[in-house]
Amino acid sequence: MIIASDKPRIPLPMPSGWFHVLYSNELAVGESKPLTYFGQELVVFRTESGMAKVVDAYCPHMGAHLGYGIRDQAGKGSSVVGESIVCPFHGWAFNGEGQCTDVPYAKNLPPRVARGEQVLGCWPVQEVNGSILVWYHPHKEAPNFQPEVVPELSDEAEQWSEPSLHRWEINTHMQEIGENAVDPAHFMFVHGTSDIPMAEEMSFDGHTRRGFLKTLQPTPRGNVEGSIENANIGPGLSVVRFKGLCDTLLLANVTPVTNEHTIAYYAFYQRKADIGGPLGRVGEAIIKNIVQQMEEDRIIWDRKKYYEKPMLCDGDGPFAKFRKWYSQFLVE
Repeated sequence: MIIASDKPRIPLPMPSGWFHVLYSNELAVGESKPLTYFGQELVVFRTESGMAKVVDAYCPHMGAHLGYGIRDQAGKGSSVVGESIVCPFHGWAFNGEGQCTDVPYAKNLPPRVARGEQVLGCWPVQEVNGSILVWYHPHKEAPNFQPEVVPELSDEAEQWSEPSLHRWEINTHMQEIGENAVDPAHFMFVHGTSDIPMAEEMSFDGHTRRGFLKTLQPTPRGNVEGSIENANIGPGLSVVRFKGLCDTLLLANVTPVTNEHTIAYYAFYQRKADIGGPLGRVGEAIIKNIVQQMEEDRIIWDRKKYYEKPMLCDGDGPFAKFRKWYSQFLVE
């Protein structure tokens, strides 16, 4: 007999797309680190030339994990020599394209190594907006869209603060988190807002979803008009711009560990001129409020069950449009 607990709470596959795995400043030249994402063990390393690379964790020689060093590398990742990571077990070296570049004690190389073939799984990587991004597709298909460069962090970087970083581990599928962007009613009941905010614009175009919302921010001198502009670039990358009292830029990235375990990475940026002046406390309050909302949302996400056909009513937001857009990333 099948009972409810025998079934998955959220019967959806992990989405494909670009996903944040590490902040760029967390990986120095010559450093490697173990990662666990997409239901797999991985290793990230930065080569002597400064390139970030991600490969499968287990050495194809005899299965040692490449993310854990020994001797002078104890407590750190495996050593990185030139453009290759070196296995701590027998010293075999592999570049970021999965080719074996050295077997230090062998006179006769294995045929695939001698032919220069790929022998270790490798992953497409890009460094954008201060993040190391990895492309995941369950069938190893090549990327079919690219992450967007945030102009504030490239053209105006000197005007913005160092990021305020926050991280949450959430026991749910990524789609459940993404649906918050089209769910206006929950703001009143989960976050205690005085009304239900409605988006003035909402578009779904290819791999992107964009929304725009006007706001009124109360101050001792009356209300100040503001706005919230948000965009999803694929299922894993989001950019949110809060404008009005204290401009705030949020990079809200989510990455799947498994299909029901997600890590959310939030990086808040504010203008240096604002945080060093009278608007500093306003900026702190904006970040504090968003962080509190995430804590409140997590209580729901950790425990809710996914319904393929929820009982919707007017005022619930464009869930059907969002799910149709999101379905392009769900590959069995």
